[in-house]
Amino acid sequence: MIEGQENVTWSDWCALADACEEHGVETLFRSDHYISQGHELGSVAHDAWTTIAALAARTSTLRFGTLVSPVTYRAPALLANAAATADHVSGGRIELGLGAGWMEREHRAYGFPFPKMKTRLEMLAEQVEIVHRLWTEERVDFRGRHYMLEDAPAQPKPVQRPQPPLIVGGSGSRGSVEPALRFANEYNTPFVSPEDAAAIREKTRPLRFSVMTGCLIGETRDDALERARTLFDRRPRETTFEEWLPRVEAVGVVGSVDEAAVQLRAYERAGCDRVMLQHLLHTDLEPVRLIGLELAPALA
Repeated sequence: MIEGQENVTWSDWCALADACEEHGVETLFRSDHYISQGHELGSVAHDAWTTIAALAARTSTLRFGTLVSPVTYRAPALLANAAATADHVSGGRIELGLGAGWMEREHRAYGFPFPKMKTRLEMLAEQVEIVHRLWTEERVDFRGRHYMLEDAPAQPKPVQRPQPPLIVGGSGSRGSVEPALRFANEYNTPFVSPEDAAAIREKTRPLRFSVMTGCLIGETRDDALERARTLFDRRPRETTFEEWLPRVEAVGVVGSVDEAAVQLRAYERAGCDRVMLQHLLHTDLEPVRLIGLELAPALA
């Protein structure tokens, strides 16, 4: 899982996708943001769905998805079409993650609406339903509080049938869980411990359940800690490395391949069906190799 707004250039995206395919990583997820959290003027932030469609055209096996597309950025019919179009470009290798959105600074900067969380969750519920129906019905009428569709011809249909996987992201609140249970295939929650993941998992049965969390992996623990130090030093912080690292380890995967496997088994016991590993040092392709060739086989 790549934070695409943090200066991931097109050549970086191509290198990441190539490394995933070469080393057997099955799915490449990306965030959907238009502004960096670290360096606004110095970090390129390419559009998520344009990037996914372009990468889909130059790959053959890799699956792609967003974690997650905020409902505040696009009308649901536009999003359904964009994701379905990418599904055609890829020959059926697309997954769509949807969420309520959170980065207020980004919304203010570019003029996206940013209503209160209650309203954004209402928008999420309506968008999940509309996207699902546009992918699975012939025509759609919808009259909600935030969106209206009038006899909409539901085109283009995705390649994947009955639909591409639809993922709802959230923290386990009723506002995100209920629409997921009605219309989605998977529920995803970010940056939680295995214990907290287990509690959220119980609310989301029988959906597929996943966690997105940070990953700093190496051949040895020293290698992983060297990457952790590099990440820590990328921007000024109001804490020391020794204070920062335990907080990362509490909700992330940090260490050697063997240590990472043990940590991921804890998420498996908590009920996770898969984990999306956030790779922030995106120009460092060695962790991609380790995940694909060593970590995944160790867990299989």
